[in-house]
Amino acid sequence: MASGCHRKTPASAPGDARGDRSGSAADSNSSPVSSPVPGRASDGNSAGQHRAGPDTPHPNAAEWPAWEVAEGLVDYAQALERMERRVAEIRAGTAPELIWLVEHPPLYTAGTRAKPADLLTPDRFPVYQTGRGGEYTYHGPGQRVVYVMIDLTRRGRDVRRFVAGLEAWIIAALARFNVTAEVRDGRVGVWVPRPAMGREDKIAAIGVRVRRWVSYHGLAINVDPDLAHFSGIVPCGLSAFGVTSLADLGYPVTLTDMDVALHETLPTLLTYTEKS
Repeated sequence: MASGCHRKTPASAPGDARGDRSGSAADSNSSPVSSPVPGRASDGNSAGQHRAGPDTPHPNAAEWPAWEVAEGLVDYAQALERMERRVAEIRAGTAPELIWLVEHPPLYTAGTRAKPADLLTPDRFPVYQTGRGGEYTYHGPGQRVVYVMIDLTRRGRDVRRFVAGLEAWIIAALARFNVTAEVRDGRVGVWVPRPAMGREDKIAAIGVRVRRWVSYHGLAINVDPDLAHFSGIVPCGLSAFGVTSLADLGYPVTLTDMDVALHETLPTLLTYTEKS
């Protein structure tokens, strides 16, 4: 089952579900966090230090996943290894759910539906084959990638609603900066209408994989990446649409600003994932 570039996901399905997103890390890029407050972590002593965030937890913070913000660029292969391990631990009940915010060096990832013709410059950046569904996407500095590892058995076995929750969460966070963003039928992700230019551009991508009802991968929001780097691929196989960022739209937002907005609006996602 896939959920990614195309906005169509079965409401529920057993086993392993793939979507479009996109450690040897013994959980070394970020240490486990017992508090849901960004930047507050237990004894982390590795390269991935934590960026400080707000110090006031939400009233329902006890129900939140752990929250980690990695400092510096995180190697993609190590991130994937860590996600795989954490998913197994969540499934086994030996680790809490986790929302992990990272920034990667420039790279492309290919989903299971990626077409060779959509990789326009194969030698430009490293290309990683992922287990997710979907097609090609780009990650790089200035882009906030959020890996969402939560137990949908505990929160509600509805992948379609989970993806809708991710979209709503992004829209709520962007609204903190007075950015009006929208979703489109048939296209997963979040879009910004630009009527003066006669088009709409993608500002955030979403793609998830669900293994035994534990999610991983997640979303990517363009804060201030080099948009020229997207020209090496056809993002999500959608050649008719452009890509934008908060900086491109004229908003001087930092990654830390975005982290705070995401943390403050996290209840938007958690409301979508509540069991009915």
